[in-house]
Amino acid sequence: MKENIDEHTRESGQRFFKESVNIYGVKTALVSKIAKENYKSIRDKSKAEIFNLCEDLWRSEYMEESFIACNWSYFIYKQYEPGDFKVFEKWVNNYVSNWASCDTLCNHTIGAFIEMYPEYLSSLKEWSKSKNRWVRRASAVSLIIPARQGKFLKDIFEIADILLLDQDDLVRKGYGWMLKEASRKNQKEVFDYIMKNKKTMPRTALRYAIEKMPAELKKEAMAK
Repeated sequence: MKENIDEHTRESGQRFFKESVNIYGVKTALVSKIAKENYKSIRDKSKAEIFNLCEDLWRSEYMEESFIACNWSYFIYKQYEPGDFKVFEKWVNNYVSNWASCDTLCNHTIGAFIEMYPEYLSSLKEWSKSKNRWVRRASAVSLIIPARQGKFLKDIFEIADILLLDQDDLVRKGYGWMLKEASRKNQKEVFDYIMKNKKTMPRTALRYAIEKMPAELKKEAMAK
């Protein structure tokens, strides 16, 4: 990481976050390349050993190192077992401190786990009631990839119901994004959900949710 610091990336990176973040200033594409290259030296280790290395990376509190942890934990998704949920839950609760680390972990590692073990959707619904803003966002963004594939629509609406009036802007954007991805395969159902809730749904969430819809539906959803 230190060999690849780019001062412009480091200075501009902070602008994307309202909270303070620790960043080296390495471009995301390069971080992914570093993750893949260095994974070759640990691929023969056990899943437990790899998870422990990931935890060390999370503990560093550097965003780029959290991305590598997310990459490494996803690379072994074929080895996931139900008990691994506790590991991922610990990472979300204890280490996630910005939207980028949250989304990188949830979109891939946790999203893949949920597709393999959908009985854990009930745990995501519990996350959506957490006092921790990142855990609440995680409850929605863990379903981005399945939502895009048309999966778990009933559960997506249940999580959106719980988060509907959330006061946190990043949580609102998170569940709005989840609804947007669900609309790709279930446009009518998502549009009906939005229309049913448009009087109370925050405009931020609503705008995200309708982003992929035709102009006429957007206009109807945005009308006062």
